[in-house]
Amino acid sequence: MKQDTPQRRPVVGIIGNQHLINETYLTHGGGVMNTEAVSQVSGCLPLLIAADPRFVSVQELLETCDGFLLTGGRPNVHPAEYGEAETEAHGEFDRARDAITLPLVRACVERGQPFFGICRGFQEVAVAFGSTLHPEIRDLPGRSNHRMPPEGTLEEKFELRHEVRFTKGGRFHQLLGAQAVMTNTLHGQGICKPGPRVVIEGHAPDGTPEAIYIKDAKGFTLSVQWHPEWNAANDPVSRPLFEAFGAAVRAWAEHKAQPAEHARA
Repeated sequence: MKQDTPQRRPVVGIIGNQHLINETYLTHGGGVMNTEAVSQVSGCLPLLIAADPRFVSVQELLETCDGFLLTGGRPNVHPAEYGEAETEAHGEFDRARDAITLPLVRACVERGQPFFGICRGFQEVAVAFGSTLHPEIRDLPGRSNHRMPPEGTLEEKFELRHEVRFTKGGRFHQLLGAQAVMTNTLHGQGICKPGPRVVIEGHAPDGTPEAIYIKDAKGFTLSVQWHPEWNAANDPVSRPLFEAFGAAVRAWAEHKAQPAEHARA
């Protein structure tokens, strides 16, 4: 009896980060929470990407993957990418990741290929389309401390800490079915001046931008400043975001496969 062939899952490239183990051994890594969210909630095949132009090219990634998850990470986008000088407040950098993700984001928008930006990924999307960043938003008058608490359990660090309010009738409001939601917060930088195509649809109570998309993009470009990969399968805000991202990636994969199918017909 002939068995059905398992359906191929579309591939999501998860942008990895460099890590130094024991202060000597350089690695590329990615959080298990990101992998779990992509596999179990988005329904896609997670593929960890070594974000370094010495090893991969943007074109290769576009051809290999159907969509991309732009993850969070300790290093920040280098301020030279938005026309400012480096200062101590800007923190650590990963220039290799900058060299991959910023042109990757622009290429995806041009092609209509989906991506989902999270925390640093949110900032990469913003910078790729002309935004500037505050190096340390907690130092600004009237702003809150959005950084990860230095002490406590993982559950305490990722707990819901503030409200995000969305533009009424906007994309996030429609997708999540609510104009205000509670989120975690684990970041130090934030958007200062948005680029002309960067649409801010969500703000924290202190005015910090928290949810964006790229105007006139053909594909999925939703990006958030918080970390929806935490408890993604159960959280009522995280799950719809990863489900919608997965649906967009499947649609791209099906569209990409159509020419080959027609050729065989």
